[in-house]
Amino acid sequence: MKPLHEHDWPGLIRPGSRVFLGGGASVPFALVHSMLAQASHFKDIELVHIHGLGDTPWIDPCYETVLRTNSFFLTPSLRDAVERGQADYTPCAMSDVPLLFRDGEMPLDVALIQVSPPDASGMCSLGVSVDVVQAAARHARIVIAQINPRMPRTGGDSQIAEREIDYFIEHAAELPEAARAVLDERHLKIGRYAAQLIEDGSTLQVGLGNSPEAVLLALKDHRQLGIHSGVFNDALMELVRCGAADHSMKSYRPGKIIASHVMGSRKLYDFVDGHPDLELHPSDWVNDPHRIARNHRMVAINGAREIDLTGQVVRDSSGHRFYGGIGALVDFIRGAGKSRNGRPIIALTSTGDVDKRSRIVAGLESGSGVCTGRGDVHHVVTEYGVASLHGRSIRERVARLVEIAHPDYREALLAGALSRGWLPKFFTMPAIVPAVSEGGIESSWVQFRVGRFLLRPLHPSDMRTLQEFFYSHDEETIRLRYGYQRERMTGESAYKLAAVDQSRDVALGIFTEKLGRQELRAIGRYYLDDDGQRAEVAFVVHEATRRVGMAGFLLGELALVAGHRGVAEFWASVLPNNRSMGLVFASAGGTEDPTAIGEERCFHMAVARIVQDRKRFCERKNIRKIER
Repeated sequence: MKPLHEHDWPGLIRPGSRVFLGGGASVPFALVHSMLAQASHFKDIELVHIHGLGDTPWIDPCYETVLRTNSFFLTPSLRDAVERGQADYTPCAMSDVPLLFRDGEMPLDVALIQVSPPDASGMCSLGVSVDVVQAAARHARIVIAQINPRMPRTGGDSQIAEREIDYFIEHAAELPEAARAVLDERHLKIGRYAAQLIEDGSTLQVGLGNSPEAVLLALKDHRQLGIHSGVFNDALMELVRCGAADHSMKSYRPGKIIASHVMGSRKLYDFVDGHPDLELHPSDWVNDPHRIARNHRMVAINGAREIDLTGQVVRDSSGHRFYGGIGALVDFIRGAGKSRNGRPIIALTSTGDVDKRSRIVAGLESGSGVCTGRGDVHHVVTEYGVASLHGRSIRERVARLVEIAHPDYREALLAGALSRGWLPKFFTMPAIVPAVSEGGIESSWVQFRVGRFLLRPLHPSDMRTLQEFFYSHDEETIRLRYGYQRERMTGESAYKLAAVDQSRDVALGIFTEKLGRQELRAIGRYYLDDDGQRAEVAFVVHEATRRVGMAGFLLGELALVAGHRGVAEFWASVLPNNRSMGLVFASAGGTEDPTAIGEERCFHMAVARIVQDRKRFCERKNIRKIER
């Protein structure tokens, strides 16, 4: 290892050389400035790197005749350089970049890296960026290092021997910090919805972006989470510090935080310095889908620029313009998809921050590149809910994605889907649904004594779920619910029952859920009378979940919505031999109408009384909402 002098550069970087530049928070800026001072001696140099924090002086137009940048990830300044023809963009998954260097597909002449000072045994640490840096350092002809005493020493496969470094300079500098995401109410709702998909004991990966970070913020009340992620950032650190992530239930590398690079605040860099539970490894190791899948309950949380109604995800472009990069998206989506009980999640706001265009589209704009195919997508989350797509038909996907699009665009999306033949002609614009949970989201988990269930409004996309619910009933249930032996529930009939105008009427369902597949266990509805003061209520509970309080619970939830809308009274008609439902209404303070005509019993209930008794009823039946 020799000290580097400025006059050494022309001999080290020969004409036509390919030079690697460390990225993330480890861009060796002292080396960059020293190199650029000798730029007049260079000829046709290619500078290769990934995403980096801080300025990019090498793309100044004054270097255009001697340097050309080739990046695997585009920041705004790099995108501008690409568009003016001074730089190149190479789309590539992070797991593949080290292989380009190792296998000679992209041979490197020089690698510029940043390391900690050597320890007593002569080992330096690559610090906060092992990712693709290790492969570059091992396979470049010449390695030049900036030795920074402020570089944290990290564990895992992060060491490089000083004998592997050919030239060095010593330069102390604080690592650049990444700006924290600026979140609004849309992002917070996305976080709450996504948190409902994530179980205690899950292992997490997070990509860059506001929406993925909002999901992590919503997980602080979870427990025994683990981390296996490309980037380790402030939001993940906070899950560790608050006790939500203790890595105790990880099936692969239990007790360890696994990542390939660290990027965030000064507090984060101090946290990882010498941390005994943190291991940094190269990107081809961390992002290997087969290794990722060894984590049971692996959750991959990534953003996107756009998604079409069939589930194709666009990440690195908008039309013919390139943005960002593929990064770890493909690796972790596939790894989590193969994990036992894994959950790949795409989180995005329903509209763009600047142009306010819908990010859910009927057809992708010409030139847009699909990073994740429709077969790999499992869950898509916007501020309007969750669309679970894996194993679903095009019809089901389209209906679910229209429902979580921004309301201003749903009619146009529906028209686009109908024109392409993706939906039956009887589909209409999805109804507006009320918020029935805390935090402005429509769904919540509810614990009954027989298990945990999801409460949410019925959606038009529940057509098939409603058919399955109907055909699961025994003859007695159908006779008591419909008053006659109904033998069939067509798709159109099920659609009409599911596509409720919930701005007027309300239909709530209680669902079991496993890996995105939901099965109905109970339905509660009210139908508003013309006077707007009264509403008819009706319930169906599956035979497998009776006598645990589902009908009474749904009655209370319906009363909450009705009370907010000024409805004063519920009424219900019950067949004489449906004693259990009659008991539900009587227990809710219902009075039986002695003047009712025909065989059915008619009950009248004060909405305010039902709301008042909700808490007492839930305590008696041991029912509680899981608020997190």
